[in-house]
Amino acid sequence: MKVRSRSKPARKSERGRSGRIGARSRARSARRDLLTLQDCCTLAEADGLKDALCALAAYPQPVILDAAGVQRVDTAALQLLAAFVRDRRLAGRTVRWQTPSPALAAAVRLLGMSSMLQLDGAGP
Repeated sequence: MKVRSRSKPARKSERGRSGRIGARSRARSARRDLLTLQDCCTLAEADGLKDALCALAAYPQPVILDAAGVQRVDTAALQLLAAFVRDRRLAGRTVRWQTPSPALAAAVRLLGMSSMLQLDGAGP
């Protein structure tokens, strides 16, 4: 008897809102210094976001985080972003925000993380 093997689909937590796995880090741009954040930055997408941020952690030039499309964000994603910004700052590297969405800005203000994330030019 022949057994057919099926490939397992990715777990739901590994899929972004669009059904694709991981973050859309370079899907819209070929720029190596740009990370475009997903519209939904939550715990479900945290693995993909972490991988994308880790890939840029040691990049020598300033890294640009495009947050224009962020519609939902939770504390898990904000913690990852805060750790990324902190690690880059400690290494003498910069992070620039490109058009933070109103949803992201509101969440950051609500949690008092503006200086931690260096959003709106705020610094430690």
